[in-house]
Amino acid sequence: MSLPIAQIAPVTQPLVGRVTLPGSKSVTNRALLVAGLARGTSRLTGILRSDDTHYMMTALRAMGVGITELDETAVEVTGSGTLHPASEPLFLGNAGTATRFLTAAVALVHGTTIVTGDEHMQKRPIAPLLDTLRAMGVDATSETGCPPVTVKGNGTFQSGDIEVSGKLSSQYISAIMMLAAMGNGETRITIGGGKIGAVGYLHITAAVMRAFGATVSFPTENQIVVAPGGYTAADYHVEPDASAATYLWAAEKLTGGSIDIGTAPGDMNQPDAKAYDMIAAFPQMPAEINGSQMQDAVPTLAVLAAFNETPVRFTGIENLRVKECDRIDAVHKGLLQVRADLASVEGDDLIVHADPALSNHVSDGLIDSHADHRIAMCFALAAMKVKGVRIEDPYCVSKTFPNYWDVLRGLGVSVDITQP
Repeated sequence: MSLPIAQIAPVTQPLVGRVTLPGSKSVTNRALLVAGLARGTSRLTGILRSDDTHYMMTALRAMGVGITELDETAVEVTGSGTLHPASEPLFLGNAGTATRFLTAAVALVHGTTIVTGDEHMQKRPIAPLLDTLRAMGVDATSETGCPPVTVKGNGTFQSGDIEVSGKLSSQYISAIMMLAAMGNGETRITIGGGKIGAVGYLHITAAVMRAFGATVSFPTENQIVVAPGGYTAADYHVEPDASAATYLWAAEKLTGGSIDIGTAPGDMNQPDAKAYDMIAAFPQMPAEINGSQMQDAVPTLAVLAAFNETPVRFTGIENLRVKECDRIDAVHKGLLQVRADLASVEGDDLIVHADPALSNHVSDGLIDSHADHRIAMCFALAAMKVKGVRIEDPYCVSKTFPNYWDVLRGLGVSVDITQP
């Protein structure tokens, strides 16, 4: 099937302007779920409106949660302290956060719930989460270790000591944390394999939970304790999306521009905000960047690194293989489309062979976005500097940044999207 293609003309002047960022996807989906589990009506402002959050809201409505849309960035969420059986399977597209969080949350449903997604989601592993749910007394199964998942809930689970694997995704742990607050006893979560990897995302989860009345603590580097008591309705503001900010920070550095996003990096609590320091160092980025604590920013950093003065090795990024696509492979192949010798892979490390003269290169590269919003958005940066780079399936950005191409146009970037 032929897909639309975005053609971007190289930028010849600094990008200057002001941009209103979308709300954080990570925070929005956490807040929607916790508000849906709370008793009473919560008001959420600054939320992201995208494919991923649409799937979360649709699923919550199907399970009896009231959601009133006030405007493009605000909703009222009315919950009863539990979830009701849905009449149909919960279809969540390729929304990883929604799928993992709801797979745990539907343990509270009295009845059977099927959680499923599109062809991409049905290739994304979820077995470690199912293993943990079964250890909590929840009947959760999958024939393939990926969605679709069948959960036969009875409204309860076993509080107490639980071990959960953090090997593949911190989202598994976040899912258990949010469920644990609904228990009738204290839950002590131990992270299998030692200390927590992407701990920043777990602190985001804890912050949202606390905003709705839950008690969460991190007594050791591999343990989380969640007190019982459920959630209380609250008003909550979602901060701008740090992952989205990385594209604009990088575009500013690449073009020598000045883009005001209205929020300082230091005011963001999301892990990807840490990428700002790496971006600010351009064109003298560090020789090695550990991406474990800013995983969604790695594609942005890798494309920016292609224009750096010296090579950059990205480590700690093995979890990128189980995102919307294998992002290590997708970024590697995309960089090779820009220029044949631009990157290599050693195990799970990505090495970008930087060339500050890359802007003078002319390419005939067609970037396969793999229906992954982050791949499409990060390679727009390469297209701003290298003539001929094109991006396939550009509308996949609707997953988290629906107006991304219009934002670039507003900054003066020429973006032409042709239909097949």
